[in-house]
Amino acid sequence: MPIYAYQCTSCGFAQDEMQKVSDAPLTVCPSCGQAAYAKQVTAAGFALKGTGWYATDFKGGGSKPAETKSEAPSPACGTGACPACN
Repeated sequence: MPIYAYQCTSCGFAQDEMQKVSDAPLTVCPSCGQAAYAKQVTAAGFALKGTGWYATDFKGGGSKPAETKSEAPSPACGTGACPACN
């Protein structure tokens, strides 16, 4: 279940709330009772980096990810087709 940051624009009270994605946003401040409790915009708590879990984990079984044109093997050196030969 995601955790959302809320802050009251009336009294300044701030708190994190655990809610389902399908739940309606909270509007009533638990501190002052005003209808000024608003969800804050926050950064994600994780970052996806690297080549992806599918390429680094579960190496024993399953299928290999499909190669893209940018990952095509370079031509053999000595054939005049690679940048080093030109």
